[in-house]
Amino acid sequence: MSKLTFNNRQNIFYNTLKSAVDEYFVRQDISKTGNWKLYLKTIVLFPLAIALYVSLLTLHVNIWWGIGLSIVLGFTLAFIGFNVMHDACHGSYSRKKWINDTFSLTMNVLGSNAFIWKLKHNIIHHTYTNIDGIDDDIVKTPVLRECSTQKWMPVHRYQQYYIFILYGFTSLIWVFLTDYLKYFTQRVLVTPFKKMDFREHFIFWISKVLYLVFYVAIPVAAVGWGAWAIGFLVMHLALGFTLALVFQLAHVVEQAEFEVAGLEPKRIENEWAIFQIKTTADFAGKNKILSWLIGGLNFQVEHHLFPRVSHVHYPAISKIVKETCHKFNLPYNYYPTMTSALASHYRLMKQLGTKPFPDQSVDSALTNS
Repeated sequence: MSKLTFNNRQNIFYNTLKSAVDEYFVRQDISKTGNWKLYLKTIVLFPLAIALYVSLLTLHVNIWWGIGLSIVLGFTLAFIGFNVMHDACHGSYSRKKWINDTFSLTMNVLGSNAFIWKLKHNIIHHTYTNIDGIDDDIVKTPVLRECSTQKWMPVHRYQQYYIFILYGFTSLIWVFLTDYLKYFTQRVLVTPFKKMDFREHFIFWISKVLYLVFYVAIPVAAVGWGAWAIGFLVMHLALGFTLALVFQLAHVVEQAEFEVAGLEPKRIENEWAIFQIKTTADFAGKNKILSWLIGGLNFQVEHHLFPRVSHVHYPAISKIVKETCHKFNLPYNYYPTMTSALASHYRLMKQLGTKPFPDQSVDSALTNS
């Protein structure tokens, strides 16, 4: 894959927007990082996850109660990922680096790895959003076709029917497959790792071992193989489905644009910030319960423009972003409800599952790029 750059020579839009957002924080006399609203979430979600885990191991409930508690545990872990891990990995949980570094390790508690996540998400996804060939988050071939430049396969005819089942396996695939593939190849798709020091190698392996101890060995000893297998699978289906769906509703919808990286050097004519505006969508901005649960990631446009600002500030700065987009005659991709965003995602996946005409093939797209 060849070099891809943005037209950042003037950055007029982003400089205007950033000045307005900075002025908001100065005027309000508040920090861009987390506040009591975020720390209250931590105080609520961490003990809840521990209580659910201990209950599943000690209460010896019947299978239906066990399945129900496992589902709630999966959702709770996803909410910890959205609210705590995500802000911490972006350095927006606290003004203190050591606190961010510590809470970023909640990604390891979920079974994945913070070091790999920061490269895959913070650097690659946030820089090259929705760029086929670079953004690992939209590469799920051959199972899914998420943009028109990806190769069509006959199985894609049915993808709108199986996508939601497939999303449930997201976290299982991270934990037991893709983390290891990235670790041993030392790259995320086409992007090589920065050098992992001894500490990061140690954290990777000790986290994986501890995950097996706390999520496999101890539960099996407490409840047996059968009950563990059912609970573990159900927990991950809830966790993976929630994580995957929130991402898809922000990027793989009809209003969002896509690009492709070809074999020749390519220059995106827009500045990076405008590209983020065009490839990202907000949804259900007025749903305060949803915003609380998913860490404000329904304000995905604001997050992509200001990833080092804590999500607790997104509802306020969304007004500034929307006004600035209007001033520059730029789209502000927005779905008023989660249902409308979900419907758009479904329609897009159905459309992408339709066999393209020959002139819409991936080979043609790569040649033109």
